[in-house]
Amino acid sequence: MQDPASPAPRLILASASPRRRELIERLGLVPDSISAADIDETPRQQEVPRAYARRMAREKALAVSDPDGHVLAGDTVVAVGRRILPKAEDEQTARECLELLSGRRHRVLSAVALKAPDGTLRERLSETIVRFKPLSGEEIAAYLASGEWEGKAGGYAIQGSAEGLIAWLSGSHSGVVGLPLYETRALLRAAGFRIG
Repeated sequence: MQDPASPAPRLILASASPRRRELIERLGLVPDSISAADIDETPRQQEVPRAYARRMAREKALAVSDPDGHVLAGDTVVAVGRRILPKAEDEQTARECLELLSGRRHRVLSAVALKAPDGTLRERLSETIVRFKPLSGEEIAAYLASGEWEGKAGGYAIQGSAEGLIAWLSGSHSGVVGLPLYETRALLRAAGFRIG
């Protein structure tokens, strides 16, 4: 652990996501800077969801350079079996995701990676099982009209009205939002950040 008299380490968040920033602040930390990683997020052929989530978090952390700071990156993947659902960039994609998720369980894999100034990389992964209620056409249409699905993995945001459509969850709620706080706290504490 860090000497209490020494200055706190610098923290760089490798994400422009306001949700990830809000989650970090729940741990009592405010990033010193935000630098969104610009990487190719295309899954590789035959890449399984767990490996994809880990790789994305690692590559985002490695893509951001700061010689004096710790770079924190995360990635959240919604998966049905071995199938990685896309981030919904249009209403049709969001509809297809919601119709697929309706009434069934799916996995949300949320990986987090922390790169130290010396290049050391620490990683953790959270896996959460989520089940939507069976969704009627009217419920899907109402959710699509909300616009909350835009840019969201699997076409939904659990921190919004979609939470009212989720019948059951086992795992990390914050991981489904976009950053698993238990795993993130463990990584940051191991790197010398003072977190209560």
